[in-house]
Amino acid sequence: MIAAVWLRAPARARLHALRELYRRFFGENTPDARGRRLLAEWLSPAQRAQFEEHRYFDVVGCDTGKTYRIHYGTAANVHEIDEAGHATMGWCFVPSGFLVPGDVMLAQKIALETDEKGALALANRFPPATHSEHFYRRPF
Repeated sequence: MIAAVWLRAPARARLHALRELYRRFFGENTPDARGRRLLAEWLSPAQRAQFEEHRYFDVVGCDTGKTYRIHYGTAANVHEIDEAGHATMGWCFVPSGFLVPGDVMLAQKIALETDEKGALALANRFPPATHSEHFYRRPF
């Protein structure tokens, strides 16, 4: 009896290792995880560090030179900021389709860096809420 249990132990360890491998693979291959990886590849080192620390990154518009802060999310997540880093205006513009946050944020970054006026012409403006900073602090 003890020998049978002892022989099953390596099989159990292999099964456990295989389950862990599948868990990690599928956890890193979700649409959300792939979207965040693609976004990270497109961010500059400074933007990537800022995003990893604060869950937002700053982008400079190509036409006006204004700075925009893109928070993690899919809508109403772009804010125009002043020199002190305070939000002065909110902008809501998203690509069509059902996309994960990383893909939406990448589209917003590219739009502001290549066609700022065109992106803002389509965007909805909204006043920034000073009390909503905790909203952007949710974990991935």
